[in-house]
Amino acid sequence: MTYSKLFFALGFAGVLTFTGFHIEGQGSTPVPVGFVTPAGAAIGRPLTPLSYAGVARRTTRRVVTRTTTAIAVLPAGCRYGPYYGGYYYRCGGYYYAKSGNVYVQVIVQ
Repeated sequence: MTYSKLFFALGFAGVLTFTGFHIEGQGSTPVPVGFVTPAGAAIGRPLTPLSYAGVARRTTRRVVTRTTTAIAVLPAGCRYGPYYGGYYYRCGGYYYAKSGNVYVQVIVQ
């Protein structure tokens, strides 16, 4: 094979690859042949780079910190619910997470 044929073959393969050339079976072809497959990423799934859930999860991991302050009984009026990506007890301006038999204060920044 001469160099000109090799360069032509490589150039043609590059054009087919980067232009999204796609051949699909029309019933007579038993196996569809494709050079480019569509991306499976969808916005909203956790591992998609631009997903809101992924950003919220990564951000939540960075800002919620458990402290060494632990109490056995929560103060009156605490409400359990979703706060900043996790479920905590909110008591006034403080957040607590259950850890075994005690409640550990968490800092949400």
